[in-house]
Amino acid sequence: MDLELFREVVRQVAPLTELICFHLMGEPLVHPDLPLMLDICEEYQTNIFLVTNGVLMKPEKFNLLLHPRFYQINFSLHSYFDNFPDSDGNRYLQRIFEFTERAMKERPELYLNYRLWNLQQPLQDAVANKNLLERVAERFDFTVPEVMDVRHRKSFRIRDRLYLHFDTEFIWPSLDLPILGQRGTCYGLRSHFGVLVDGTVVPCCLDKEASIPLGNIKDTPVADILSSPRATAMLKGFQEKRLEENLCQRCQYIERFGQ
Repeated sequence: MDLELFREVVRQVAPLTELICFHLMGEPLVHPDLPLMLDICEEYQTNIFLVTNGVLMKPEKFNLLLHPRFYQINFSLHSYFDNFPDSDGNRYLQRIFEFTERAMKERPELYLNYRLWNLQQPLQDAVANKNLLERVAERFDFTVPEVMDVRHRKSFRIRDRLYLHFDTEFIWPSLDLPILGQRGTCYGLRSHFGVLVDGTVVPCCLDKEASIPLGNIKDTPVADILSSPRATAMLKGFQEKRLEENLCQRCQYIERFGQ
């Protein structure tokens, strides 16, 4: 997303939301204008929730991520080992640990999550992540739970505002997948919505292909897009446990919210 469009997005959504999330596919630390985007968020007094795989975590990035506009940073640790299965991860984890310890000192109010969204089933032991968790436990003097049931608890406090967050794997929704059901609910349009790089507004953070385009922020004010007939019908459907859209009927993630 270019800076001009980003500024317009922030200007419109700042009165509507508590947080702007730098995450809807892609790696935010790759963006060459990230420092300028932080300045725009500072200008509009909007706090930021950032999700990163942490691969680009280097000391020169630390100051950037300690910017006072960051409210929460999530590190998707599972993605590193999915992409680099033959790596021991020592250098990768060391940099994340170093940033974490610095953040605890300089930004104690900053929330940090170490995500492990790679469980094969809701009730599972920690064997799949044993080596990684041992290193987290040793570094932060933390006792890792032997078994976790993410149907009842996903988050475990390590220290201060640093947490481990577990969840099961999921398949990104696609119109090419079979229908899973027509009943269910979602937080899309209730707690969040997404804006893609071209300005297209989508109902949730999983609609990366704009299968449910609600409008474009370049042409229509976001408040009008969110009150459009299609968006209103989706939201009413979620409230009544009914999935209006084809993509939602094929979305495995909805299963996490119950029926």
